[in-house]
Amino acid sequence: MYIKKLLVIVTLSLWTLNSQAQSPEEGVAYNGVVTCKQTGAALKNVLIKRLEDNRSTVTDARGAFKLLSTGQEPTTLVFDHPGYVVLEKTIAGTQNTIEIQLKPRKMSAASFRWLNYIESETAYKKLTYKEDPAWKLEFKQTDLSGDFVSDPNIIRRDPSAVIKVGDLYYAYYTRGMRYAEGPDKKYFPWDQCDLWYATSTDGWTWKEKGLAVGRGPAGAYDDRSVFTTEVLAHEGKYYLVYQCVKAPYVHRVKNTVGMAVANSPDGPWIKLPEPILRPTNNGQWSDDQGNRQEVKKGDFDSHKVHDPCLMYYKNKFYLYYKGERMGEERFYGQREIRWGVAIAEKPEGSYVKSEYNPITTSGHEVCVWHYNGGIALIHTDDGPEAHTIQWAADGIHFEIMGKIGATPKAFGLYRTGDPDKSSLEGIRWGLCHTYGGGNWRTSWNYIKRFDIVQKN
Repeated sequence: MYIKKLLVIVTLSLWTLNSQAQSPEEGVAYNGVVTCKQTGAALKNVLIKRLEDNRSTVTDARGAFKLLSTGQEPTTLVFDHPGYVVLEKTIAGTQNTIEIQLKPRKMSAASFRWLNYIESETAYKKLTYKEDPAWKLEFKQTDLSGDFVSDPNIIRRDPSAVIKVGDLYYAYYTRGMRYAEGPDKKYFPWDQCDLWYATSTDGWTWKEKGLAVGRGPAGAYDDRSVFTTEVLAHEGKYYLVYQCVKAPYVHRVKNTVGMAVANSPDGPWIKLPEPILRPTNNGQWSDDQGNRQEVKKGDFDSHKVHDPCLMYYKNKFYLYYKGERMGEERFYGQREIRWGVAIAEKPEGSYVKSEYNPITTSGHEVCVWHYNGGIALIHTDDGPEAHTIQWAADGIHFEIMGKIGATPKAFGLYRTGDPDKSSLEGIRWGLCHTYGGGNWRTSWNYIKRFDIVQKN
């Protein structure tokens, strides 16, 4: 399904209210209507936000809106709709009519569903899909032995996929101390961390082997922390993709995705000199330190690109990732979290973000596997399609296959060599992490094993 390439005209009527009739809350009123230039049809659910005072409204079923502001000039309005590129317009003076063209974007199947979800709270909380019994499953989690036993002083989290090389299983993961290593505050559990690896002969008892990829030198793009990794074995080489943070770590930090390459699963790992993925460069903070919602809104991945997962698919390299937005909204109590994909001809890049991004309406940690010529996924948390299992014949246009219950945190899948044996073969078992105690910021993490139980 593809959206028609339409131009939208936004007509605004702007006038200054009579100062004697104004209340202290009133100043300038912006009235307008959003219509499609090609068909003349109204475009509803366009979010219109004034940056100077953070006031907002949405267009109604007729495409009409009214927004009252504090009367400061000039004023900047942002027009936001999932089917169109976010547009920012600065208005000076009291122009009577302003015409704005919104550029349409291609939309994934999930983005089309999103248009329905934002109609109302009822629509947001009601999924419509045809459940396939082949996708029904539950999870069980088990503590591991060896070096993956719980240790309250150490953080081990976000395990990669499990790969088997010879007689050994390999896994890579985020590792650091529970508390700050120096005078700087440890901002999150994954702050001040490196990537380590461990091996196992049976998938149950793991031996920690040591550092795989460490933080970079002062001033490097990864000098603060490297974490949340995924591994791909391809044609005799091994590729780690992972998140990177450059110091200082502040509330509004923008991370990047790095890559390291080795000829052996034991390394040595050679980092690429630059990140392979960055947040989309739009949106702007209103100041340096305040609330991260006070922004000029950007694309779905303008703040963060998280949880990278590299898949060899259709003779190309698909880098799936979670995006977080500058100006992230909350819808009926749920975070606005969606995934994207960037595609390259070779594993080192360059990676080009898909024109169909975002490709999901929901999701937290990225969890994907091959099946039947396409890509399957699980959404753990966040968004209207949280706790669903989905499949896309082309790796982009995902459809819901079923609803699932509680899921492990941070799937690290063992993707077998026969992904088409069944719809769930690629997620049959693997690693995950859990919290050892206290709240999530101050707790420690340790790695467990999960296995699926297929439901009848």
